[in-house]
Amino acid sequence: MASYKISIKRSAAKELEKIVLADRRRIIEKIRELASDPRPHGCKKLSGQEKYRLRQGDYRILYEIHDDELIIVLVKIGHRRDVY
Repeated sequence: MASYKISIKRSAAKELEKIVLADRRRIIEKIRELASDPRPHGCKKLSGQEKYRLRQGDYRILYEIHDDELIIVLVKIGHRRDVY
């Protein structure tokens, strides 16, 4: 399977910078794993949207998959109570 390119929206990058370092490292590792498997076990497609959700502890990573271009766009990263 081809490797996907990961693109991060500027707003998502700012949200990631605000997260505590220990949690941020785990989130970044999950994001890196998306390049080889954009739909890993545990990800869910959001109803009514073309976005997927991935859990990492109390944080959620929302992203879009563009299969035709092999690109994953990270849309939002945040605490589960704030992300939706």
